[in-house]
Amino acid sequence: MKISAYLLIPVLSVAAACGGSGSGSNGEPASSVGSAAASNLALGDTEIAALVYNNLYSVPDGFFVDERATTDRSYTVHHVLDASNSYELCTDDFAVAMAWEEADNASRSVQGYYVDAYENARYFEFARELAYNDDVGNIGDITSPGFARVFKCSNTNRIGVDRSLMSGYAGILSTHPLDTDSIKDFSEYLWQFTFFPNGRKKVIASSGQQSENELRHTLQLAFATNQGTGLCDLIEIAEWHFTANRQSGEVTKHMDIVHSFEARLESGNPVICD
Repeated sequence: MKISAYLLIPVLSVAAACGGSGSGSNGEPASSVGSAAASNLALGDTEIAALVYNNLYSVPDGFFVDERATTDRSYTVHHVLDASNSYELCTDDFAVAMAWEEADNASRSVQGYYVDAYENARYFEFARELAYNDDVGNIGDITSPGFARVFKCSNTNRIGVDRSLMSGYAGILSTHPLDTDSIKDFSEYLWQFTFFPNGRKKVIASSGQQSENELRHTLQLAFATNQGTGLCDLIEIAEWHFTANRQSGEVTKHMDIVHSFEARLESGNPVICD
């Protein structure tokens, strides 16, 4: 069976995971993270609701686009994890990365045969053709490409990160120079591989700030929760902050709920509930 997926960018559906097929970390629901005073929202409630209910919308213009987004077949992307499945491994040695990926492939429920290797500044990537013996639905191919990635420590070091937490230590960003684009790409890239249990998750804004000692990037996220038959949906707006120390490159993350309201769909149109 091919693996379904969430939208990485509008219109494009892929399967993406952070070390596992089809899902990333077991992050807590947005409503359990805590709350903060409402900040300056990028959009009003009506505009946010329209995006939440728009199945063709996922992220704003200018958001990071994964290199595999143009793949014309359904595919999976994941990072090779440590033995505890807590964090993504990293190395700057291609041979070590390949050995980790080979062991990872051997341990997976769906294994594939090696096709090719690729690398960029952020990671090594290994492509395999995966066989699915019980294809269903309208997907006729018996195989699907799978891309396994190992971060380069000289770019992104996630060793010791607890992927199940929305707040806390997020790793070390070792890019040079360490600038606003670095933390933007770091946060937007990782968003694509973070599991949120809510059915509808959208990025409504992505913006950065900087000071003499820190770089910060904030993702404003919208989550919709069904509250039951005949009831309006709960729409929660969260701000996910990523802060990098300019000297050490250490990144911390923190998520707050900053606003909420209720909405529903009427004849296909979003309506704000009183």
